[in-house]
Amino acid sequence: MKLGERLQTIAAMVPEGVASIADIGTDHAYLPIYLVKNNIVARAIAGDIHQGPYLSAKNAVISARLEQVISVRLGNGLEVVNPGEAEVVAIAGMGGQNIIDILRARPEVIAAVKRLIVQPMIAAPAVRRWFQDNGWQIVSEQLVREDGKLYQIIAAEPGEKQSFEPILYEIGPVLWQTRHPLLLVHIEELIAHLRNVLASMASSAEAVHSEKYKEFSVKLKELEAKHACL
Repeated sequence: MKLGERLQTIAAMVPEGVASIADIGTDHAYLPIYLVKNNIVARAIAGDIHQGPYLSAKNAVISARLEQVISVRLGNGLEVVNPGEAEVVAIAGMGGQNIIDILRARPEVIAAVKRLIVQPMIAAPAVRRWFQDNGWQIVSEQLVREDGKLYQIIAAEPGEKQSFEPILYEIGPVLWQTRHPLLLVHIEELIAHLRNVLASMASSAEAVHSEKYKEFSVKLKELEAKHACL
């Protein structure tokens, strides 16, 4: 099985020899099937809240003859996982707030997890802040371009709160530290987005005098300063 760049990168962030992984929002169960077939994990849980993807995942697992080691479950977030069942949890292709809600809803499950791997479609800074405020240390970050879109993938493990500049919640502290090959493109996209937001706010006097406008303006200057350092 050949994975797309995004899922391949997530798979590469799963430590080898892990006993079990839970893939939340699994869709076709491509990630669990790949990880089991390549002996990266011994067992997997493939969970999805929607009936269609759940059935697709079930059929894919049956076709791969992996029903004994991949459990496909229908349910909301980590409600499909029992405490201690998963050493690694992967949540990809959802909004950042949705990911936070899933993690927040089942503290007894993530208490036994050794690594979280998330790929937020939006609101990655909020996810990083949640990690920082809830005893998770960001240990790895990747950028992947797939079908013309740039994706951020973040891995975190239990650990002490890290100290880094606030603007790195936007950029990604590990992406900045390692000078990821796509870092320049990533920062340019963040700058372009903020400029568009500020331009749309500029048509309203009330918006221009709001705290949000000030916040976005400061953030833009900080991103531009980081861009100039590269």
